Amino acid sequence: MKMLQEMNEQHEMTRQAVRRFAENEIAPLAEHLWEQQEFPYAMWKRAGELGFLGLPYPERYGGGGGNWLGFTIVLEEIARVDCAVAASLMANSTPASLINNYGTEEQKQRYLRPILEGTQIGCIGLTEPNAGSDAANIQTRAVMRDGRWIINGSKIFISNSGTDITGPVVIAAVTGTRPDGRKEISNFILPDGTPGFTYGRKLHKIGWRGSTTYELFFEDCTLTDEHLLGQIGVGLKQTLSNINTGRILIGALALGILQSSLERSTVYLKQRKAFGKLLAEFQALQFKIADMATHAQAARLMLYDAAWRKDKGLSCDREASMAKLFATERAMEAAHQAIQIHGGNGIMVEYPVSRAFGDAKVLEIVEGTSEIQRMIISREFLR
Repeated sequence: MKMLQEMNEQHEMTRQAVRRFAENEIAPLAEHLWEQQEFPYAMWKRAGELGFLGLPYPERYGGGGGNWLGFTIVLEEIARVDCAVAASLMANSTPASLINNYGTEEQKQRYLRPILEGTQIGCIGLTEPNAGSDAANIQTRAVMRDGRWIINGSKIFISNSGTDITGPVVIAAVTGTRPDGRKEISNFILPDGTPGFTYGRKLHKIGWRGSTTYELFFEDCTLTDEHLLGQIGVGLKQTLSNINTGRILIGALALGILQSSLERSTVYLKQRKAFGKLLAEFQALQFKIADMATHAQAARLMLYDAAWRKDKGLSCDREASMAKLFATERAMEAAHQAIQIHGGNGIMVEYPVSRAFGDAKVLEIVEGTSEIQRMIISREFLR
């Protein structure tokens, strides 16, 4: 693959720096974050200081001037230790990309810089109780009244919401009706604390427990045109233009779980004995290791290729969906087998393989379910 030829020393330096950060600063607190469902404020600030949050974004806005292949490696290495922390970075990148790609200079300086430097965290408000995979079906509305936008509606499953440092929330709202009868959707940048914007209940998930998720409510929430992101009516197009990036990055989280399942299982097999032999001597368990290693290698090649294509400005719709589908399903399988290998210990939360199981399941749902990915892939081949 040409992608492999272009991976350089900088990518390896990034990997080693992120791995040190994850193992030294995240790993010791991972169980606590899972148990208490706490957001890792100190780690977030530190990740910003190290340049991990803004790696693929322009330096003039506090980014690192790097590329998406490098950011894929960042998420892979953090998810290898704790997927919830990596999920917060991934979720932050969605509003960051929207503001970077479509915001005004003033919006970038005001809203983008803080979420790249780590003083705030961004989130995207798209999903609603009746609009998940069918994003065009959102019900939240923004009506122009007396020169201001009045927003009413709700959002659900919003990652990074409700923290003490939650900053801009990029929300999608219906602003009219198109000539063909479809909804006209626009995006708005909503600062935390805007009157009329409130949080509902904190949602408790089977995974990503160190990443906060809340309901959002808007009741006569008032914004000016300064908060409109880009032009009226192009909100869905803006969001969909970034969807492939999200699928690559979710795949990177899955790759981290795949790799950690392999490594943790290998260590356990070499230490644990049963029936007078090391577990590593049982062929049935050896085969599980072989499958994990093979799937991790395949997923890595697929994800790096998709990220490389994005960096080169090449089409990556099919590649992103295939990589996301393969990596997340294989991560779920690997997390399951890692628990089998660990036996009774595998279902104890102090063992990371237990926590990774719930994390892996989340990955098959977000940024388009496995079923949605199969629809996209088959459509590409059958059109």
